[in-house]
Amino acid sequence: MPEPSLPANPWTPAAIPPQTGRLVIVTGATSGIGYEAALALARAGARVVLAARDEAKAQRAVASIRAAAPSADLAVEPLDTAALASVRAFAERWQARGLGIDGLILNAGIAAVPTREETPDGFERQLGTNYLGHFALTGLLLPWLREAPAARIVPVASLAHRQARIHFEDLQRRQGYGPQDAYRQSKLAMLMFGLELDRRLRAAGSPMRAIPVHPGIARTDIFRRGDRAGAIQQFAGRAIFAVIGQSAAQGAWPLLYAATAPEAESGRYYGPDGIWEARGHPAPAQVAAQARDAQAAARLWRDSEALTGVTYRL
Repeated sequence: MPEPSLPANPWTPAAIPPQTGRLVIVTGATSGIGYEAALALARAGARVVLAARDEAKAQRAVASIRAAAPSADLAVEPLDTAALASVRAFAERWQARGLGIDGLILNAGIAAVPTREETPDGFERQLGTNYLGHFALTGLLLPWLREAPAARIVPVASLAHRQARIHFEDLQRRQGYGPQDAYRQSKLAMLMFGLELDRRLRAAGSPMRAIPVHPGIARTDIFRRGDRAGAIQQFAGRAIFAVIGQSAAQGAWPLLYAATAPEAESGRYYGPDGIWEARGHPAPAQVAAQARDAQAAARLWRDSEALTGVTYRL
């Protein structure tokens, strides 16, 4: 596939086309890059659904967005991607509404959980929260994504995918669990999912776009893991990110580019254009060899359908 041509001037949210009439769901929209993406989309006129586990945090996010954009069209929907029951309940409520979905930004996540934990469904917590819950959500929402003229699905991956592999022999990391290893696996899975979804959409002749992204190194609270991170870990993480990272607002730029830019291509992977892809303006990003393995991606897809009980019908 030839390299895409990016605009002569670096892309910023000022280039977002009017979003009036579009409905976008953002998971993990109460803080960090998810919040910033929701804010920018609301400012551009989109109807934004904040899909969040914590109702109080979601309402605070809504109040903050409305303070910055008084005419923002916002809604809050409960969603915990760590629990398939919550994911299915979200989809059932959406079915009752029957609203088409123009954009689905799959952003909710946690990182580096110190000791192995399981979700209510028996998944390793990072894999379940960051990937499997989003895999199930997307599959369940497909009927309403098809209702839009050309819906965009934006899985949020990470630079960390480059050091990862999918442990097919022990996907839930019951043996040899490592916090960073589990996080990297979950983010590699997200990127492989986005690329495989694009392949399947193309094969089905669908106008939907699957556009995976990463935020570079953005200063967010993802590594806090709720209140489970130690004080030393939190301090070290903040110090490193302060030196080489960028703001959460700029970290959201690749998400916004993928969700709105006419030139964003399905099946492309976008991230910041600066050194090491740590910060900068949206541009095509490096895809590690293991993420380009179509056979492994197809195997991961089959395993994900079996684990979640969600079968895609494109």
